[in-house]
Amino acid sequence: MKRNAKWICALAGAALVVLVAATLAWSSSDGGEVAAQMAAATGNGSNLPWWAWPIILLFFCFVLGIIAVLAGVGGGVLFVPLVSGFFPFHLDFVRGAGLLVALAGALAAGPGLLRRNLASLRLALPVALIASSCAIVGAFLGLALPTNVVQLCLGGTIMFIAILLLTSKNVVRPVVTKQAALGLALGMSGAYTEASTGEVIEWKTHRTLPGLLLFIVIGVMAGMFGLGAGWANVPVLNLLMGAPLKVAVGTSKFLLSITDTSAAWVYLNKGCVIPLMAIPSIIGLMVGSFVGVRLLAKAKPKFIRYMVIGVLLFAGGKALLKGLGI
Repeated sequence: MKRNAKWICALAGAALVVLVAATLAWSSSDGGEVAAQMAAATGNGSNLPWWAWPIILLFFCFVLGIIAVLAGVGGGVLFVPLVSGFFPFHLDFVRGAGLLVALAGALAAGPGLLRRNLASLRLALPVALIASSCAIVGAFLGLALPTNVVQLCLGGTIMFIAILLLTSKNVVRPVVTKQAALGLALGMSGAYTEASTGEVIEWKTHRTLPGLLLFIVIGVMAGMFGLGAGWANVPVLNLLMGAPLKVAVGTSKFLLSITDTSAAWVYLNKGCVIPLMAIPSIIGLMVGSFVGVRLLAKAKPKFIRYMVIGVLLFAGGKALLKGLGI
């Protein structure tokens, strides 16, 4: 326990050092430009100095990272609705930071998942080709549409995610009697070792075409709203296409590293990514996730999950009201 506490303190200290160093670097190079960027992000509607927002975001995202792990959801799906709902930042900047937040977590987890065969390249690559292409379209669409329209769509999507989390029951090992011809042609099958029993579990997919078509919609939504799409990837891969739950979760996490990268470049190119929003958000969520893993054994995930669903419903309603101008 003492060793864990030391690691947590070390990570928290490193996070603060990186944040302070980045802040000093930007402020010394051109403090006026940084202040102007933060003023643009908040719409000049903030009385706080520009340097206060990165610190607030760091601690907010730290708590968000803990809650995300305990609730069993990705931090990216919580970041956009909560930060856009409770912070004065413009939605475009929040979506740009949200994509980088989801991307950071995916890049950290991807290599380990591939090494353990819990993420399948044969399953991921055809899906990634579709989802990443559509994410670029979604990003351009989200930046082109009026903010109130995007807020309305975001509110509806967040409320749908909350209902999906409430009602969906993932299947640990779906029964697939016959592999679909398209899945067979694409080689969507594999095997992994169940660590708890040592059993080698072979799997294959069915209903491949409907699943791939759904990833068109998922990709557009990921790029348009800046959300990590794990909330949609896992049910499609697991419930529709028949991949085991562990493979669906692992492949989904790996997919985010491709899908979100495609959309993030659009936001970067359009100037919608501010380092002093993105860096503290990423650091806070990653350190919070580390702490959340340590607390997972003692917490009551079911209660946390329902709490998150309630918060998502509230944030979705708030986004709908913003979109309606209320």
